[in-house]
Amino acid sequence: MPIQWYPGHMAKARREVTEKLKMVDIVFELVDARIPASSRNPILDEIIQQKPRILILNKSDLADSYKTKQWVTYFEQQGIPAVPIVAQEGKGIKEITQVAKKLMEPKFERMAEKGMKPRAIRAMSIGIPNVGKSTVINRLVKKNIAKTGNKPGVTKAQQWLKFGKEIELLDTPGILWPKFEDPLVGEKLALTGAIKDSLLHMDNIALYGIKELKASYPHALIERYGLSEEDLTLDDPSLLMLISEKRGFKDDYDRASEMIVNEIRSGKLGRFTLDDVPAKEGALDDERTTKENDNS
Repeated sequence: MPIQWYPGHMAKARREVTEKLKMVDIVFELVDARIPASSRNPILDEIIQQKPRILILNKSDLADSYKTKQWVTYFEQQGIPAVPIVAQEGKGIKEITQVAKKLMEPKFERMAEKGMKPRAIRAMSIGIPNVGKSTVINRLVKKNIAKTGNKPGVTKAQQWLKFGKEIELLDTPGILWPKFEDPLVGEKLALTGAIKDSLLHMDNIALYGIKELKASYPHALIERYGLSEEDLTLDDPSLLMLISEKRGFKDDYDRASEMIVNEIRSGKLGRFTLDDVPAKEGALDDERTTKENDNS
């Protein structure tokens, strides 16, 4: 499923981020905990360069908790502190401030030695669309200052926001890269809602979701749609047709596809993570005394 999408405001955002970066001490990079690698923008490393950053894994309540722990360990081994959060509920928000203060200690100590007065940490939030940046900001400042919405592209302009005396945050629009070198990345972004649905064929996204759940979280499909293990031996299109029938959609596969995608995104089929930690780096011991499945 080739997807190419690079709205003009995103190209402008990249230029503005590059210009404003010298004004901040630290970068808050937000990703979707369900796709911690695929929701990272490949161009951010060249934009951010050596600037300190915190990787914030939002929507961790929708992600496989065991895999989230693996990803946190992996990123920390790369020298990037990682904080899982649930922005909608405010979980993990305080830890962002704590980690930021710890990262900035050496710089502020050097400033103090030079006789410079203490000041707030200047941070920038950045990430692809629809990872919850505005919700995170609102939780930090404890007000509905930043616009939010369960669709990509809500944040369109930069703004400075203050919370307490500790941090000043420069919000930025989401940035998505011009093309996806790996089509699979596009599918993952589409399934989790980072790309506008109007640009997609929902049946293709539903079929991708079915394939991933069959492979890694089969009981989620079984429990949600009243399927049998034998049903999962069907090919993906046949399984989509079966789910359509069971839900009373008959031959309306478009409507069934939209339902399946929305239920996957909202967590009605349980927690899932589509990205696996690279096998040779950062992986935790994968042996468990019992098989953990967060689809409850």
